[in-house]
Amino acid sequence: MSQKFKVGDHVSWNSEAGRVSGKITKVHTQDFDYKGHTRRASSDEPQYEIKSDKTDHIAAHKESALSLIK
Repeated sequence: MSQKFKVGDHVSWNSEAGRVSGKITKVHTQDFDYKGHTRRASSDEPQYEIKSDKTDHIAAHKESALSLIK
């Protein structure tokens, strides 16, 4: 299955603080360690690391949580 997003894409997602946007820095297609926890990922259900536009925060999200910003 092809991935919907790629490194460099500008995306947004909902967080506790409201809508956040950032750029994808990594695409994970295998399980990976994120802040001390194992995050599940596969080629069919990748997870994305995104650097926030406003802070240095790095978030990890599934494809379903993200929206592409044109």
